[in-house]
Amino acid sequence: VFFFLNKFIIILLDLIISSTCFLSISTGFEFIFGTDDVSRKQVRIYQLYSRTTGKHVQILGKKINANGDDGGKYALLVVETETFGSHIRIKGKESGYYICMNKNGKIIGKPNGNSQECVFVEEYLENNYTALVSAKYRGWYLGFNRKGRPKKGSNTTQTQQEVHFMKRHPKGKADPLEEFRFTTVTKRTRRARRLKSNPKTN
Repeated sequence: VFFFLNKFIIILLDLIISSTCFLSISTGFEFIFGTDDVSRKQVRIYQLYSRTTGKHVQILGKKINANGDDGGKYALLVVETETFGSHIRIKGKESGYYICMNKNGKIIGKPNGNSQECVFVEEYLENNYTALVSAKYRGWYLGFNRKGRPKKGSNTTQTQQEVHFMKRHPKGKADPLEEFRFTTVTKRTRRARRLKSNPKTN
């Protein structure tokens, strides 16, 4: 009996030690990678150029349109990007409101962006444009018609020009992080491309 009791105590101690080690490893893992939202968030400021209107998305508060001027204060967007993945939240730097999409597909501005309705997923297109699809209502895109008014999410598809945007630096400023695929085309770069594609032959 004493032999079996002693063996039981040894097994019990072994389980306690294993559990303690597991908890220590788990705690260390959380410390390294972070469990709070702030540690997984990257924040950038840029503009969203609308392919349809030729202007920029602007957040006026509850109302959102794509008629903002280059460098306009309401066209400056604070984009919060999760470190793991391409899920973003877009907030107006001036208004403090977030771009959100409700269950009816309507684009609205909200002062609090914690809702899943305010999360969009970036889709990079072959033409250097970006599309933003709702994380909650998949298949519904952020889009604006030719007058700059928001389109209903249920009436959008990725192939429509109304949902195509280009990320641009705020006027007179530059983002030190280059992986955001900003695209700037000038007369000089166009001329350089032509010369490269048609070299002179002697």
